Amino acid sequence: MESTIKIWLASAADRLQVAAMRAALWPDAPLEEHLREFDQLIATGMSGTLPAATFVAEQFGGVLVGFLDVGLRSHADGCDAARPVGYVEGWWVREDLRHHGIGRALLRAAEDWARSHGCREMASDALIDNQQSLAAHRALGFEIVDRCYHFRKSM
Repeated sequence: MESTIKIWLASAADRLQVAAMRAALWPDAPLEEHLREFDQLIATGMSGTLPAATFVAEQFGGVLVGFLDVGLRSHADGCDAARPVGYVEGWWVREDLRHHGIGRALLRAAEDWARSHGCREMASDALIDNQQSLAAHRALGFEIVDRCYHFRKSM
């Protein structure tokens, strides 16, 4: 099935479909927030102060079936602190099309993008109980370097 997949760097024309996929991955945020974040990324090519991009996957007839948000980070746990790191910020494939190479193709595009920005490593994260994400990362060559809880306190 991978040969029928088209991958490209997302553009403004993809905004509604990308926002809908982001809402499927992160349902706690309203669609308007996903649209606003995507519009900012397309306008600037940045996430905050560092370069970022969104890659999309199309299987047939203009319908997007997956995306991967990638960005640069100055460092990531377990990676060489002397070099920037490509970071998978968000990664989603339509559930009925998983295990067919779409996620792999998206990751390959993100790795090429990160290499073009001087990266030699990719990093990512997943919630500690997300077994599906853990399996996908391991299948594509990622290794676990740490497990932790993140804390926050309002003051």
